[in-house]
Amino acid sequence: MTTIGIIGAGHIGSQLARAATQNGYDVVISNSRGPETLSELVEELGPKATAATAAGAAAAGDFVIVTVPLGAIPSIPVEPLVGKIVIDTNNYYFERDGHIADLDNGTTTVSSMLQDHLPQSKVVKAFNHIHFDKILSTATPAGTPDRRALGTASNFPEAIELLTTFQDAIGFATVSAGDLSESWRLDRDQPAYGPHQTVEQLTANIAAATPVGK
Repeated sequence: MTTIGIIGAGHIGSQLARAATQNGYDVVISNSRGPETLSELVEELGPKATAATAAGAAAAGDFVIVTVPLGAIPSIPVEPLVGKIVIDTNNYYFERDGHIADLDNGTTTVSSMLQDHLPQSKVVKAFNHIHFDKILSTATPAGTPDRRALGTASNFPEAIELLTTFQDAIGFATVSAGDLSESWRLDRDQPAYGPHQTVEQLTANIAAATPVGK
């Protein structure tokens, strides 16, 4: 069975760990405070979950989810992620992160920043525009009418393919916004950010996005 490494055990990371283990994936999860602080979560998740350091989770995962604050990107281990698909859930909140000029003026995107940090990995944006408490509560099987769709973006078609398979397994359809340069279309204050959307609605909202500064 596929093993998912999860770097970050906050709201999003913990919910994705629950969704993954409930759907048959093995999970190795980490946080910034050490594996011993995750014993309660791992006990809840059951035998398909273990805790590790960030480097350990990165090494163990067939693919890896990075779900940490933007300022923690420099701490993400690089070598264990070489050649791997890395799912990036991050958002830019200037209230938390401070103003970052290249994001404020649209020169780069959040996921492009992680891709720059991991030049030999394949970054794919996902799960940034759904509230953590909706990951389990709005998941439905394939074929469900009005099934919720979630957006993605990547420079690598194989990363979008894997993410689509994973999202389908845990209860969501997928719509691609394009490559990482287009991932801003899923960001805060854009039409795609937040609401429950079908494939058709999300496709339209991605297209309706307004570039930063326009």
